Amino acid sequence: MPSATRTVPAAAPRRSVGATPARGAKAPTLRHERTFKAQGVRLLAGVDEVGRGALAGPVSVGIAVVDLERQKPLAGVRDSKLLSPAERERLEPLVRRWSVASAVGHATAAEIDSLGIIAALRLAGTRAWGAILGAGVIPEAVLLDGSHNWLSPAEQLSLFDQPVVEAACEAPVHTKVKADMQCLSVAAASVIAKVERDRMMRELHLEYPDYGWDINKGYATAAHRDVLRAAGPTPYHRVSWRLLGGELQGTESPDEDPRDEA
Repeated sequence: MPSATRTVPAAAPRRSVGATPARGAKAPTLRHERTFKAQGVRLLAGVDEVGRGALAGPVSVGIAVVDLERQKPLAGVRDSKLLSPAERERLEPLVRRWSVASAVGHATAAEIDSLGIIAALRLAGTRAWGAILGAGVIPEAVLLDGSHNWLSPAEQLSLFDQPVVEAACEAPVHTKVKADMQCLSVAAASVIAKVERDRMMRELHLEYPDYGWDINKGYATAAHRDVLRAAGPTPYHRVSWRLLGGELQGTESPDEDPRDEA
């Protein structure tokens, strides 16, 4: 499966778009993002990942860039885990048009096996970042979901890291726990990353239909594990994770819901 990025520049920020709220969850806002204006930041990139805890398929990183001087709220957007598949599919093109620029980068299962999950996250994020720069947009700061900055270039490559040829993210990266729940730019990034990765998993399902990737998206559901025991891994499984070696490593991620349905 080839690595990929996709970017969509937008002509201008749009006003709030009507959408159905997600299960009563409190809506994320741009309030935290706008605190960066005091530092002279205008273009801020919200970043989130999906697929980190899966047994198969890529890890994917979404970026949604907002203009802190002009951006209006986008109604209905939530962290992708709080949206149904149908809601995510409907919101994805709205998020793409709303963002100053957006992109999703991927690192394959083979790259995860070769580099480890953190370096693979950096590689996927770097590919998305390069697509943003390629669209002519240069964010001045990054807001990353979580507590660990895996996006900035490693200070020193380990023996297992490969040099990244794409333009690395050199903007200041700020982390925030549960930013995907509270910050609209990060929630928007989670939606586009989830939708694009889910589409990829449905395509891979056509190649290996027994594993149910159209439903489980590569996560360690009971049905997925049963097929792994019977048929073994595919080229799209992360074999370095000892998939069925006693205790499964990297099964359900706290940032993902393996029960998502297509």
